[in-house]
Amino acid sequence: MSIYEKMVKEAIGATHSVYGVIREKRGGAFKLTDAKPYVDAVNTMTVAEGQKKEVIDLHVQSVNAHYDILCSLTDTIRPEDDPFVEHYQTPAILEVLYEFDPEFKKSMWKFIDAIAAHKALVGLESVRRYGGMYGPTCVVDFAMSVGSVPNFANRILRSLDIPVLHKQAILASKSWGMNTSYGLGAAFRGAIEAGKTAAEAEQAEVDALQFIYREPIAAQAHLMDTHNLGGHGGHRSFDVRKYMNQYRDRMRSYIEAAVKGGVHYANIVAVPAYCVGDVGHHIAQSAYNMFKSDMVFAVYESVLGVFENTLRKALAEGAFKNEYDVLAVATGVPAAATAYILWKDSFTVPMVVDLLTKRFHNYAAMNPKRGEADELHNVDFMDILVRGEGILDISPIGAGAKIKGVPIDFGPIDNHEVLSNPQRYTYPACAITQRFSALMAMADFPCYLTPECTTATLMTNVIALNPDKPGAPVRYCKGCAVTSLIKRNVPFVKGFGQGDKGYCEWNLTV
Repeated sequence: MSIYEKMVKEAIGATHSVYGVIREKRGGAFKLTDAKPYVDAVNTMTVAEGQKKEVIDLHVQSVNAHYDILCSLTDTIRPEDDPFVEHYQTPAILEVLYEFDPEFKKSMWKFIDAIAAHKALVGLESVRRYGGMYGPTCVVDFAMSVGSVPNFANRILRSLDIPVLHKQAILASKSWGMNTSYGLGAAFRGAIEAGKTAAEAEQAEVDALQFIYREPIAAQAHLMDTHNLGGHGGHRSFDVRKYMNQYRDRMRSYIEAAVKGGVHYANIVAVPAYCVGDVGHHIAQSAYNMFKSDMVFAVYESVLGVFENTLRKALAEGAFKNEYDVLAVATGVPAAATAYILWKDSFTVPMVVDLLTKRFHNYAAMNPKRGEADELHNVDFMDILVRGEGILDISPIGAGAKIKGVPIDFGPIDNHEVLSNPQRYTYPACAITQRFSALMAMADFPCYLTPECTTATLMTNVIALNPDKPGAPVRYCKGCAVTSLIKRNVPFVKGFGQGDKGYCEWNLTV
């Protein structure tokens, strides 16, 4: 089996395991044991020639530890708590690294001190996010996009006198790695809205940012004690402190083995976190509720059909020239499929970007106490559509519905019994927005359109082939969707921005 065959097999296996559970359980009551098929799929991952076993172990053992620990603590998770289940791994891993490597801890403490020394930057970014200046942003983006924690951290780290490898690990710990659920500007917003002065709010933000890096487990536990998602205050599904302490102990030997095996710290803090979310988050009560709708489920099902057919076709036609090509096809194809469904109801991507951008600014005005991450998945959704339309559109405007030279198979959409018959799900003579409404239902939860289990599985395979290179955050311009209409988030170019005006600075990454 070639490395490409292995990657495709494992990606489709993980993705299908999640889809199979959703298909069977949608509309029902979630139990943690429902996620066992995904765990079983993860356990089939192997180590190919040229791959680092310690990287694969970080992925596989993290999923097993996550599932086992959760099952020992609870039998289900309420929707208000499920977004956070993939935020308990990086804090524990960081604390193991602090214990195992005093030099890394010393570098982190220099960064923590530097946050206070850059108080003006903290205030600047907090004010801009609070006021909605940047428009829709992804605060915990996996790239250097404006208004994100990686962008903020990178601007401090660039001039900091610590090893580059440590800088890269710190960046990765709050991008693909998820060191706590904290989003940049949250403490500032809370303080301002509570009647504090701007100076007091700025200090509160400095304190919060330092807390999540200095005591990540304690900080995440505090955030869970005080979160108020949907007005349902505090985490109540299980004891998060017990989870993180048990996870830290369970993963310690694999973390230390990865360090000794030469795996980059940036990968050690990131790989174990991104792969666990399907247990209790993507396979969860919130997903079961969303997919009660036959039309919404049809979108998910048909997009996966396009994904699988085209990925297998690309493999059969020898389209993959390197491991990154597999990732490009696996994420690009469902993006194009999503845009294809949008077109079926005669909507275009600029329409949606315009709508959601205007909606954000009105939302910011009407909800000054809004959460820092409220719009992040809308941003993901828009980015998926922009990428997808770029692939779907006719050449030379787009790629002519091809990827890596392979025509995309849209048959699973065109031939889907539900998606092809929207008249059966509304007033039959006027069924012109049903597919669009289903897409909008997923705009807040687009993790099924370019599935995270797919990306996690493939990225782990890529990193296992390149263990000494940081796999996160993304080090190129992601072409943020909002820039297609509002030039507020452009990449750094010489003579414009100079990396200190809050613009995306992907090519100045440490």
